[in-house]
Amino acid sequence: MNPEELRRAVTATLSRIDHPETGRDLVTGGQIQNLEVDGSGEVRFQFALQMGDPGGALVKEARTAVEQVEGVRSVKINVQLPQMSGGAGSGGGKKGIQPGSVPAPTPKPGLLSQVDHVIAVSSGKGGVGKSMVAANLAAGFAKAGKRVGLIDADIYGPNIPLMFGVQRRPNVVGPKGAELIEPLEAHGVKLMSLGFLLEEDQPAIMRGPLISGVLKQFLEQVDWGELDVMVVDMPPGTGDAQLSLVQTIDLDGAVMVTTPQQVATGDVRRGIKMFERVNTRVLGIVENMSGFACPGCGEVHDVFGRGGGEELAGAMEVPFLGRVPLDPAVAQMGDTGKPTVVSAPESAAAIALGEVLARVQEAVAVPVPS
Repeated sequence: MNPEELRRAVTATLSRIDHPETGRDLVTGGQIQNLEVDGSGEVRFQFALQMGDPGGALVKEARTAVEQVEGVRSVKINVQLPQMSGGAGSGGGKKGIQPGSVPAPTPKPGLLSQVDHVIAVSSGKGGVGKSMVAANLAAGFAKAGKRVGLIDADIYGPNIPLMFGVQRRPNVVGPKGAELIEPLEAHGVKLMSLGFLLEEDQPAIMRGPLISGVLKQFLEQVDWGELDVMVVDMPPGTGDAQLSLVQTIDLDGAVMVTTPQQVATGDVRRGIKMFERVNTRVLGIVENMSGFACPGCGEVHDVFGRGGGEELAGAMEVPFLGRVPLDPAVAQMGDTGKPTVVSAPESAAAIALGEVLARVQEAVAVPVPS
């Protein structure tokens, strides 16, 4: 088969794959672009994702179908992420994402219908204790008698299994064709993480659309049951996972975690603006690693500075949820799979996290202003 014949065969195959939302095939719908086939049987094309596409599943289906075409030896797909640009502004034609320019979330009907509240825990950069805050919020809600779920959406650094002391694989339940993943449970919290599905020390090597696909699978294909609160531990930054979450479910709001120094608060500032621009409420800022009480002398040492998170909250006009001090109990309990609010409730960090929990609970109980 010559390259032109093979190209037509590949095009015909891709045209038989329909988009699950629009009903149009991938070729007619414009997802397949710049299709090229050479004499060796190598197929190359761009896959143009659109906002709200089930990217990982569609790309995988297209690759699998093309690989089965006779004469195809290899398939290379360049995934193009959605371009989000606003129109010309009034200030001299400046373009970009402007506040409110991204449509409000359009949750999938029925998705997480048995979950009362969904809270994202996010940060501008890694290493600020975001997963620790998410784990302790979830465990704190459970300790207070709430039915709680926790999604570990930090695909590249899935730490929730270690923090809850759970390393086994989840079961699959339900009738054939409608199977669901059964979440694991620890300390009263239902858990789902990519860490449960990977071998120990296996890296998660995937592009943005696949990350979005994993998150959607955790939302749609896990048997969460009835929950009062769902906590989502987001990856750091302002990427595909954050956008996918706010465009897939009705999110009550986001808790932003930072350390006091400017290199962290500057990144959180960008994270706050991202959530504002996709019409998602920021519940407030947590300043982590704020001061260390020396056990010998009793003095408090501001290792990473102090007050940066509170200053940022004032500047961005969002609530300040509290400071969590450096506390050895956090590291010790996290490494042994016991959240601090459960295992060391009298520690300084647990007390501070309890205050943060109370403010978050109060915030989500208040309707979002219209």
